[in-house]
Amino acid sequence: MGIHTIVYRATNGTIGHHIPGLAPMLLLDHVGAKSGIKRTSPLLYIPDGDDLVIVASKGGYPKHPAWFHNLQANPDATVQVGSERRPVRARVATSQERERLWPHVIEAYAGYADYQARTGREIPLVILERRSA
Repeated sequence: MGIHTIVYRATNGTIGHHIPGLAPMLLLDHVGAKSGIKRTSPLLYIPDGDDLVIVASKGGYPKHPAWFHNLQANPDATVQVGSERRPVRARVATSQERERLWPHVIEAYAGYADYQARTGREIPLVILERRSA
């Protein structure tokens, strides 16, 4: 578990949720697609109504991040947003949703535009919808 995750959890999101110059950060708890092991990934997010949007950029590398593959196999996950924990179901944004959301993603963190320019794949946006526990 990385230091960011440890500090975020230990302070109940007081430290780590808001980092100057970045979009807010959440902790995504998900299950490994092959291993079945519980994993936690700290990720920037963009609020969209009641939903949260995360970006499968992997810094513009050619392959999707592991957490993206995990969510495709096991879409039910949990997030911690600040001090709030909530169960979510993940799905990839449709092309229409991506077109609407991408400008907000770039506004939240301009580096995503560089990542998209650097890679040959379309960077997926993942919508986290609240679900019943």
